[in-house]
Amino acid sequence: MTLSVHIQRLATRQHTLVQHLRLSVESGQILTLMGPSGCGKSTVLAAIAGTLDREALHFEGTVALDGHDLTHLPTAQRGIGLLFQDDLLFAHMTVAENLRFAVPAGPARERDAAVERALQEAGLAGFGPRDPATLSGGQRARVALMRALLAQPRALLLDEPFSRLDAALREQFRAFVFGHLRARQIPAVLVTHDAADIADPAQVMALGHA
Repeated sequence: MTLSVHIQRLATRQHTLVQHLRLSVESGQILTLMGPSGCGKSTVLAAIAGTLDREALHFEGTVALDGHDLTHLPTAQRGIGLLFQDDLLFAHMTVAENLRFAVPAGPARERDAAVERALQEAGLAGFGPRDPATLSGGQRARVALMRALLAQPRALLLDEPFSRLDAALREQFRAFVFGHLRARQIPAVLVTHDAADIADPAQVMALGHA
C-alpha cells in the first residue's frame, strides 16, 4: 500500500501555505512532517483526509492510495484514519462502546471479539465497561489508537498525537503507535514539533512558510 500525495498549491484567500509538495509513503513507513506553527502541517493532513474547509482553503493536487485517486472522494470513502492530539473519546460511551463504534458492520459476536482483542493488545483487558473519564491519559491515548485501527484504515494520519503526554508516557505511547503501524504495514504521516517523535530519520520532511 502506497500513499501518494501531490500538493500543487494549498492556500487561504490571503496567502499560499504549501506548494509543490510531493509525498510518497510505503506500507509500514512513517513520514514525519515538521515545521513552525502556521506553516500548514495540519492543513496538509486535512487535504489528505478530505476534511478541508473548501470555502476557506483552496487545494490543487491529488491524493492516491496504490494508484487509486481519492482526491474527489468524501472523507468516509478514503479509507484514511486520523489520530489527533486530543483522544476524542465519546464521553457517553464505555471504553468498549468507543471501540465498537469503529468496527465495520458484521455479526455482533465478531465485532465484540475484535473489541476484546484490541483491549488485550492495548494492555487494557477487562477495561471494556469502564467510563473513559476514569482512564489515565496514557490509557485514553491507547484506546484512541485502537479505535482508529479497528476501522481498518489503509493509511493513518497522526496530528501531534503525543504532545499532551508527559515525557515517560510519550516515549511509551510513541513506541506503541509505531509498533502497531509497522506490524500492520500501514503507511502513516506524522505531524510533530518534537524531533524525538521522528520514527525514521530518513523519512522526514520540513515545511516552511511559503
